[in-house]
Amino acid sequence: EVQLQASGGGLVQAGGSLRLSCAASGFTFDDYAIGWFRQAPGKECKGHSCKGVSCILLSAGSTYYADSVKGRFTISRDNAKNTVYLQMNSLKPEDTAVYYCAAEKFPRVFTIDQCMGVVKGSDYWGQGTQVTVSS
Repeated sequence: EVQLQASGGGLVQAGGSLRLSCAASGFTFDDYAIGWFRQAPGKECKGHSCKGVSCILLSAGSTYYADSVKGRFTISRDNAKNTVYLQMNSLKPEDTAVYYCAAEKFPRVFTIDQCMGVVKGSDYWGQGTQVTVSS
């Protein structure tokens, strides 16, 4: 059974940093992509209802970032720990949201540009971690 556990959220001042973790289990890590999404509190983040932030192919390590976070966020993976990280620097109040990770099997013929779309349709989502950035 695919399971994802997101953690690392918290309260931080604008300009600060946080590192989110997504611990994964129940699937062959190399065959999948993992994405980070965010959603306003109180709204469910599944399917196409939330915003994609970043995505990584777990085999090749290729990455994708939404324009709003490019240059500030870095996604990485530790295949030995089956964990994906999202390092968030220079945080802004508009980054405030509940952050979710999701995983989906990623066809090798696809490119990184398709990562966000593939993962967004997944049935496998973590429980979310709150990030609050104060001004």
